[in-house]
Amino acid sequence: MLTPCLEPYRGELVAYCYRMLGSFHEAEDLVQETMLRAWKARDRYDPARASVRTWLYRIATNVCLTALEGRARRPLPSGLGAPSDDPGAPLTPALDIPWLQPFPDARLDVEVRADLRLALVAAMQVLPPRQRAVLVLREVLEFTAAEVAEQLWTTTAAVNSALQRARAALAEADGVRNVAEPDGVRNIAEPDDPGTRAVIQRYMRAFEAADVPALVRLLTDEAVLEMPPVPLWYRGSGDYGRFMDRVFRMRGTGWATTPLTANGQPALAAYAPDPDGTLHLHTLQVFTVTGGRVARNVVFADPRVFEAFDLPWRISSG
Repeated sequence: MLTPCLEPYRGELVAYCYRMLGSFHEAEDLVQETMLRAWKARDRYDPARASVRTWLYRIATNVCLTALEGRARRPLPSGLGAPSDDPGAPLTPALDIPWLQPFPDARLDVEVRADLRLALVAAMQVLPPRQRAVLVLREVLEFTAAEVAEQLWTTTAAVNSALQRARAALAEADGVRNVAEPDGVRNIAEPDDPGTRAVIQRYMRAFEAADVPALVRLLTDEAVLEMPPVPLWYRGSGDYGRFMDRVFRMRGTGWATTPLTANGQPALAAYAPDPDGTLHLHTLQVFTVTGGRVARNVVFADPRVFEAFDLPWRISSG
């Protein structure tokens, strides 16, 4: 009897389930369910039919498709409507919306973090679940059409047809894609690019100094700022700057920041000052940098997001 070794595949399965669900916490739960099902079915695994990896992805795909039955997609605010033109609009969270969550890069090996950018994951969420699975399995994970057909209990022709429909749907989703990545996905700089690091370091210094003009100088003209679970969002460096003026008026100065990466993108944790002299975790911000400027900032304020990144809740101001 062959007992397949399952644990080495956990990381890439979490990344796969995250692409399918848009939630890191749910992805971890679904991978645990996948591992449990695989362990229970280990006596029925046939190495002559499929590799352990292909077999696990078949189980994970079924688990994800079951979890997605009857569920609404996980959006970002920019995928729900037009930008706001009022930097003073009420910041009322929409807690009934299952928002897209960021992916904590530090939790997994770099090899499995490709194609996890927030905009791409958000765009995938508009696809029907089976098309989403075909797209990820074929174009991200590079399984053959025959392997995907076996994983989905369908035919190769059906897989190829679903892939074509998925590609067409994404191509037509210009509103989602253009809002998500104003200057195009291909022009996005990697977080370890020296120029990108320099931009984010300047942004962090300006943020900690509450220097709004310096922040605005680091933005593209059409920079996007969005803040799930608050459903409103802004486009343009002018409204971005006016909103940041509001933030610093409300929360004061003396912030601290910590650099991170999320979804293969540069990110930071922002700590706001408290009257007692300490700082509390306020937001996690994930950046898109294009052409040496910040094109997009997704600002997360959900405590569950903070937990996934293992961030301290309070730090000293010194």
